[in-house]
Amino acid sequence: MKPKSPDTYILKSHHAAAILIAFLTLPVMLASAIEGVDFSVRDFGAVGNGTTLETEAIQKTVDAAAKAGGGTVVFPSGTYLSGTIYLRDHVTLELQAGAVLLGSTRLVDYPVNYCSYPSYTDNYCVRALIWADSVKNIAIIGRGTIDGQGAAFLGHEASEEELAALAKGRTDPNRYAPNDIYANRPYIIRVISCEDVLVEGITLRNSPMWMQHYLHCNHLTLRGVRVINHGNRNNDMVDIDCCRNVVVTGCYGDSDDDALTLKSNGPDPTENVTITGCILRSHCNALKMGTESTGGFRNISISNCTILRSEIEKNIHGLPEGLAGIALEAVDGGMMERVTISNINMNGIATPIFMRLGNRARPHRLDAPTPDVGVFRDVNVDNIVATGVENISCSITGIPGHPIEGVSLSNIVIRCRGGIDEDRTDLEVPEVEQKYPESRMFGDLPSYGFYCRHVNGLTFRNVRLGFDTPDTRYALVCDDVENLTLEAFQPMASKSAPAAVLFKNVRNAFIRGCNPPSMDTFIRLMDDCQSIVETANNFASVRVPIASLK
Repeated sequence: MKPKSPDTYILKSHHAAAILIAFLTLPVMLASAIEGVDFSVRDFGAVGNGTTLETEAIQKTVDAAAKAGGGTVVFPSGTYLSGTIYLRDHVTLELQAGAVLLGSTRLVDYPVNYCSYPSYTDNYCVRALIWADSVKNIAIIGRGTIDGQGAAFLGHEASEEELAALAKGRTDPNRYAPNDIYANRPYIIRVISCEDVLVEGITLRNSPMWMQHYLHCNHLTLRGVRVINHGNRNNDMVDIDCCRNVVVTGCYGDSDDDALTLKSNGPDPTENVTITGCILRSHCNALKMGTESTGGFRNISISNCTILRSEIEKNIHGLPEGLAGIALEAVDGGMMERVTISNINMNGIATPIFMRLGNRARPHRLDAPTPDVGVFRDVNVDNIVATGVENISCSITGIPGHPIEGVSLSNIVIRCRGGIDEDRTDLEVPEVEQKYPESRMFGDLPSYGFYCRHVNGLTFRNVRLGFDTPDTRYALVCDDVENLTLEAFQPMASKSAPAAVLFKNVRNAFIRGCNPPSMDTFIRLMDDCQSIVETANNFASVRVPIASLK
């Protein structure tokens, strides 16, 4: 037999290699093809007329996509009325432009579900329009809208059948029992213990309760989501709870209750979170961590956001002007540490900054030990401009024996309405250690700018505080504050104010580079102040730079 030429062997080797490569890559090609498959809800019986209940058809579509190994459940233009939809692994819900997913107004269409992760939210979170528990690689995307018709649940009173449904399935007596005041109003989105979650481009409206709750999830991304939530009580924009590795970018929210909210209702911290480029409006708090803090918060970065008064004047909860622009609260144990907030613009809100370490000490389970007082430290706030502010002062407060530690505020401008001409300068401010934390919790304060108590390691650098109408209150009050730095601090003070700044029980304070405007007294010292050092200040316009009153 004539031997084959070397070229023939080379050709056959190349051919075999190509076959082998194709064989080896076939699973990847098939997986890619499956992931790209669209499953239209219309093909599974949905009609999209806004009146036919489509729950079964939508769920069949989701299950078909999951059975195929993954895919996209497509809602073409139309209105789809539904009860609870359960997401599966590798499934994307896509609402195309003109598509509306409408939440049913019948409570019976939202079965009671107990999630896999015990937390204090067992008290009020057992129903949702979209439910996902312990699944991975899921998404809700598109240019369409999800509307929960929340106003239909206003004033709902639970029937005996509904109360029985709440009790059914609660097999762990140490988990909180659902409270019928909350649990008979479904959320729109509830995602629990899930991996790789994306919510993008969608518009969310009118939840009966919280709009979105992401609990104990890993790798969560919210991008370009628009939320209008003013249909009922407890209408938060979004609640990110015990989650890690979270990115929130380019979102818009206008909510009756808290807007962009980080919580820790369970033993795990909310950590490694980046929030940027959002516009937030709220009748309560715009950017909030808390109130729940069992597992705590750490490694949080927030930047380049705008906070404005709600466009909806009528409020169900809170105030028309809201409560706080930035609210950092640790009252149920846990830690608040390594938090940076920068480049925030605010206008027309009540209080720009509120920080509170308290001792409500609420356990996340009935059998959990009472939490110790938490730790609040290493927080930097930089480049904040807040104008048109109401007259509720910013505050940074710990409790006796448990100070907030290591807070730095720099490059900040705050201008309030002012006009307070009553003598509030010697007010006794209550401790209220166990009270629910919010910016107005202390009542009247003796300051228009910042009230700081029980703090160790506090820096004000290049901070300007002022008012539109003369105000008799101090710009800054520091009470039981240790290791304080005022650098390039510029407060306004009215002629009838006793001073611009009040120090009570302040120890180790360093005042440097201040150039205050014309005023009678810059700093007033009371009670036991020690080691107060000032240097390189320009007090040419101040009659008495520092006055000591024993």
